[in-house]
Amino acid sequence: MSANSVSAEPEKPSGPRPGPGFRIPKVPFWAQIVAGLVLGVLLGWLARSQDIGWLYTTLDKVGSIFVQLLKLAVAPLVFFAILVSITNLRKVNNAARLASRTLLWFMITSLIAVAIGLAIGLLTNPGAGTGLTPKDGKAPEGSGSWIDFLTGIVPTDVITPFTELNVLQIVFMAAVAGIAALKLGERAQPILTLSEAVLELLQKALWWVIRLAPIGTIGLIGFAIADYGWDLIGKYATFTADVYIGCALVLFGVYPLLLATAARVNPLQFYKGAWPAIQLAFVSRSSVGTMPVTQKVTERLGVPKEYTSFAVPFGATTKMDGCAAIYPALAAIFIAQIFGVQLGIQDYLLIAFVSVVGSAATAGLTGATVMLTLTLSTLGLPLEGVGLLMAIDPILDMMRTATNVAGQALIPVVVAAREKILDHDAYNSATASPVEDQGAESDRETTVPVAA
Repeated sequence: MSANSVSAEPEKPSGPRPGPGFRIPKVPFWAQIVAGLVLGVLLGWLARSQDIGWLYTTLDKVGSIFVQLLKLAVAPLVFFAILVSITNLRKVNNAARLASRTLLWFMITSLIAVAIGLAIGLLTNPGAGTGLTPKDGKAPEGSGSWIDFLTGIVPTDVITPFTELNVLQIVFMAAVAGIAALKLGERAQPILTLSEAVLELLQKALWWVIRLAPIGTIGLIGFAIADYGWDLIGKYATFTADVYIGCALVLFGVYPLLLATAARVNPLQFYKGAWPAIQLAFVSRSSVGTMPVTQKVTERLGVPKEYTSFAVPFGATTKMDGCAAIYPALAAIFIAQIFGVQLGIQDYLLIAFVSVVGSAATAGLTGATVMLTLTLSTLGLPLEGVGLLMAIDPILDMMRTATNVAGQALIPVVVAAREKILDHDAYNSATASPVEDQGAESDRETTVPVAA
């Protein structure tokens, strides 16, 4: 073979180079969600107004499958997330201080939220003029009480909590396992390595489900409109408006004020960074299902990963300003007015106490029925009142869950800023762009300094 033949460059084609061709523009995830909302409303209205049975059934199945896929990952995700988050505290200097500050701010914001809910309920009288009567109510199949809450924390076996999706019991088992692993030290490292790998696997699988959220939105919103209709929503207009206004006041009033005063950061930057989690929470109605995204956006806002991996899973199962504070306060007033029961100062104080202390009872995928029944049983109000609100619950739950998730991202930011471990450069550069796939972003390995 000659030297010329070895060194010869491949012949370049003559003439113009072919163009890149037609490419479908990439639609932002938030735009996909909005499109799903609009399309869902239109299809739901069409199914109801034209009595299209197959469309009604299709919307129901699409929404149900999306929620079922979320449920599939919830039980193991909660267990391994809590276990890993507790063991990650060993990497954090002054971990006990951070954990106590996190819990304190959870309680402070819950107290503010329940006060707003009570104030709105007393001003608007949501149960007046609805046309609803006690006969329209129906007692729930299961109810919450303090005895049930306390005895229900400890499972009777290790399998049932996973099969019946009892998140509170799963959290208990994970916390015990995590604390035991901390005590064992290096001997527990193989288990911790396996747990971290399983958690990453679950988050990867859940991310695929999250990408289906626009399709799930069509089914969930469409079925809600087709099934309930505007007439039913009209009966609950004041109550629905109260829940949305109360959540909005917390979401866009209290939270920005805390960011500006307690954390001394720009509130707009928080909403830019947290937007992917907030919008997904609104659609999925699941704090736990949104947890991987919430954790990613919180890290993107400059909170150290080691602290985030504890605070966000902890918050996803206990931090519920929408479901456990605003909603039960308004619902208690609404139900009391329907049943003709007068509430006094001591009753309002009890509502505040239940909201602050009992919010862990709301741990689950969607809804706040357990928290509502716990509140009603504490006040001595008829549990049949729960049935009055079940029909409208999915519409309410969207805004409640968005508020929950925003709070779950907010508190780690506030605590990190006050403890001087917040990466302000990362916070100030946060954008509203969607969080990438779980393996796409390089993890920030941050050593958390000793709090000042």
